[in-house]
Order: sequence, then structure tokens, then C-alpha cells
Amino acid sequence: QVQLVESGGGLVQAGGSQRLSCVVSGRTFSNIAMGWFRQAPGKEREFVTAIGWSSGRTYYADSVKGRFTISRDNAKNTVYLQMDNLKLEDTAVYYCAATRAYGSSWPADFRSWGQGTQVTVSS
Repeated sequence: QVQLVESGGGLVQAGGSQRLSCVVSGRTFSNIAMGWFRQAPGKEREFVTAIGWSSGRTYYADSVKGRFTISRDNAKNTVYLQMDNLKLEDTAVYYCAATRAYGSSWPADFRSWGQGTQVTVSS
């Protein structure tokens, strides 16, 4: 069982930056991928980005390409989401999640989830 704890959310102005962290603990495997999802009020959970835990290979949703960057520090068991040039529509609860299905963007393929952290972008 993988445990995930997110942090780093808060209030930020449009055009600003925010960095989220996700600490990974418990039983992990080298073939997992770590992802970030987000969910705005009244909307479905949306894939943002993911990274292979061992390979470091990444993939992104079109809506965040060029603005968001995912990275990981294996020594610290931590995954990061650097968000730049934030827009009002980026406001959501952001979730960290783990999967063995690298390449997937389907929430159902991610079996472990954090509790979420709120990011609010203001004008």
C-alpha cells in the first residue's frame, strides 16, 4: 500500500507560480508512475501530468503543457508539481496519485491517492 501526502497549496494571483509536493511512503515499486490530477467544483477529476518513478519520463495534459512541470526526487521520495503562469481556470483541488500503468491518464488506473491540496488562483 502506497501512502501519499500533498502539500503546498494556497492562494496565488493569476500569472504567478506555486509548487506542490507529494511525499510517497509505504510499499512502492520501481515500475510505478506518479501523477497529478485536479478537480474543480462541479467538474470531473482531470488528469494534469505524470512521471515514471524510475525513468523520469513525463507526459502532460494539453491544458498545462509549457506551464506546469512535474519532477521527482527519489532520495526524498517526493514528487513535485511546479505551476507557472497560473490562470483562473487552474483553481482546483490537486491530488497526487500512483499507478503501475505508465502512460495512463485515467483516474481508475491510479490506485493510491492523497487527500488533496487546494490551489486558488485569483485575479
